[in-house]
Amino acid sequence: MNIIIILVVGGILGWLASIVMRTDGQQGIFLNIIVGIVGAFLAGFIITPLIGGAPITSGNFDIRSLIASFLGAVVLLAIVNMFRRGRVR
Repeated sequence: MNIIIILVVGGILGWLASIVMRTDGQQGIFLNIIVGIVGAFLAGFIITPLIGGAPITSGNFDIRSLIASFLGAVVLLAIVNMFRRGRVR
């Protein structure tokens, strides 16, 4: 059951990050889910230790872990845009 919640929350966070980074028209729902989950893992290793708390992938759904996962997805999209277009956008 925990993996289904991570997929749903990862999809929503990936979709919100793609709207913020203006890549929503280029991605489908599958890529939004991938970006959200990979962004959550990225945030779990980099951002979450800086702000405290537990990563969302451990099943902890508090506001800090959600914000950290969202920031991880935005950073991931910025990195992808940097390699794709040569700018963050």
